[in-house]
Amino acid sequence: MELHHIRRGHGQPLLLIHGIGGSWRSWNPILDALAARREVIALDLPGHGQSPALPGENSFYSLTDAVEAWLRAEGLTGVACVGSSMGARMVLELARRGAVGATVALDPGGFWQGWQVPAFYYSVAGSVRLLRAAEPLLPALTGNALTRTLLLAQFSARPWRLPAQVALTELRSFVHTPVFDELLRHLAYGPRQEGAPRGSLRAPLVIGWGRQDRVCFPSQARRATAAFPDAALYWFDRCGHFPHWDQPAETVALILAATKPLAVDAAVAPGTSAAQ
Repeated sequence: MELHHIRRGHGQPLLLIHGIGGSWRSWNPILDALAARREVIALDLPGHGQSPALPGENSFYSLTDAVEAWLRAEGLTGVACVGSSMGARMVLELARRGAVGATVALDPGGFWQGWQVPAFYYSVAGSVRLLRAAEPLLPALTGNALTRTLLLAQFSARPWRLPAQVALTELRSFVHTPVFDELLRHLAYGPRQEGAPRGSLRAPLVIGWGRQDRVCFPSQARRATAAFPDAALYWFDRCGHFPHWDQPAETVALILAATKPLAVDAAVAPGTSAAQ
């Protein structure tokens, strides 16, 4: 299956995978900074952006299978990669399969338990229903700092500081993703994320987490690193679910350091570790 994607910059290839409801444009806050140092390949997942939905089921694992097949077809197996939210869970799964190289997973989904499962599902589903109802008003709502904050408080620690165009582009993408509802159900109630035993990963892995994440709560980071014990854990302060929104410069620095060969230690700043 062909997946719509863009390529920018020169240097070591770096694949970017967005989250549920997003598109390659989700990376706009950091795209130019990364492309100044790497050849950035940012794709639209099936059923997102300009990529068609999969025939049949559109679930986390069917989308991951499609990306893995696309990597093989494009000669990109082993590429360094970064994922956000659902895309972060996806790059963890691709790393577990040995399909990608050095990996950065930013606030990955899939590690919720108990009450966190319905909290995730119903809060996100409710938010998207609200966005669909308010779609004609989104330019005005995202253009005002107060209403932008109300709309994005679940996703950002400082939504009033987000550029209005970034917010509008992402929220419109949520509204216009045809597989959103099906995919959200699978993410919340489908099979749990498998881990990778210690010593089984072929390349460095860093898991980044915002300390104010209200989608994938920070307590889930312990489960993620327990499932992927080879991973280093990096904490973003004053940061919600999307580090590339709330801490773009810090996110770029982490990605560039972590995706250098054998550079995982350099990616973990003083005071951060897998034990935190």
